[in-house]
Amino acid sequence: MARDYYRILGVDSKASDQEIKRAYRKLARELHPDVNPDDAAQEKFRDVSDAYEVLSDPEKRRVVDMGGDPLDSSPGGGGFGGGGFSGFGGGGLGDVFEAFFGGGMGGGRGPRGRVREGNDALIRMELDLDECANGVSRELTVDTAILCDKCQGAGTEGDSKPSTCPTCHGAGEVQSVQRSFLGQVMTSRPCPTCSGAGEVIENPCSKCSGDGRVRTRRNLTVKIPAGVGDGMRVRLAGQGEVGPGGGPAGDLYVEVTETEHEYLTRDGSTLHVTARVPMFDAALGAEVTVPTVIDGELTVEVTPGTQTGDTKVLRGHGMPQVNSQVRGNLVVHFDVAVPARLDKKQTEKLRELKALFPGEGPHAARRGGQDQGGGIFSRLRDTFAGR
Repeated sequence: MARDYYRILGVDSKASDQEIKRAYRKLARELHPDVNPDDAAQEKFRDVSDAYEVLSDPEKRRVVDMGGDPLDSSPGGGGFGGGGFSGFGGGGLGDVFEAFFGGGMGGGRGPRGRVREGNDALIRMELDLDECANGVSRELTVDTAILCDKCQGAGTEGDSKPSTCPTCHGAGEVQSVQRSFLGQVMTSRPCPTCSGAGEVIENPCSKCSGDGRVRTRRNLTVKIPAGVGDGMRVRLAGQGEVGPGGGPAGDLYVEVTETEHEYLTRDGSTLHVTARVPMFDAALGAEVTVPTVIDGELTVEVTPGTQTGDTKVLRGHGMPQVNSQVRGNLVVHFDVAVPARLDKKQTEKLRELKALFPGEGPHAARRGGQDQGGGIFSRLRDTFAGR
């Protein structure tokens, strides 16, 4: 029967590689024979080592997830054969030492070289809603590292060449021996003289001081596609920082900051606008003009009897979706405006109008909508429609 390696390490079957590694380190520190000489602990340590060997290997882990046991060499066991190093599992002694000291046994990494990939860069761009909807091309001035035009990334002056580091002799790392309860342990760290490159520049370039790159301001054009929104980023490949030693450049990301529109509010690809309608137009019906981001101004019909909170959806007049021909909707929200001040004549006329609706006055509304028979605007609509 296949062993439950996830249970042995105390992790979930969907655990990440880092979670598996952390669980192994914790158990290895508790169960290692030099720490815990108990026979049962040693048996558990072998199981933990086997579990880490399996779950740290993608192919072996795949066999486990399919119900097999990659360490079972018996017929039908689905295995790859057993065994690691002295029962410590395929993680190897390096992982055991890493569990205790956070580093490897030393050696094997070698110099990392002077030429490395550059960092990504980020610049923010402020756009209004119309620019976000239609897309825009902008000239940007960026301050980044570029290839040194004097040494072309070599970092050396003239025809001189880098020389082997005298401290690490080209290895890129130095080793030291520490004593512990396990005995003498050799550890490695990057060489402090060459920073792990394995070589030093004795005659550095006078322009870049040996880095192979210089900082400068440069101009470039960025095209922002239609439909972008606040927080979205546009990637310009290879337009970021040139790496040390003239290494390949990272990417430049342009992050959009969207400013508020005077009339329109955005919710994804849907736009919202509020149309204020005088109460007489709401009762009798009218037309109102609303702005859009692509189609100019649109005329919207105000249906007789329109109430505050009523909406009308204009399909396909909202924001476009990025890299798509699909557009969202524009939702018009009606807000019926009641006069705040009336002169004497206007007051008299409204009193005469009110007299046409006996019994109509302020009252508590039933839950779930208007009272049966409609509101004042609906009554006005019916009155004028009957004439």
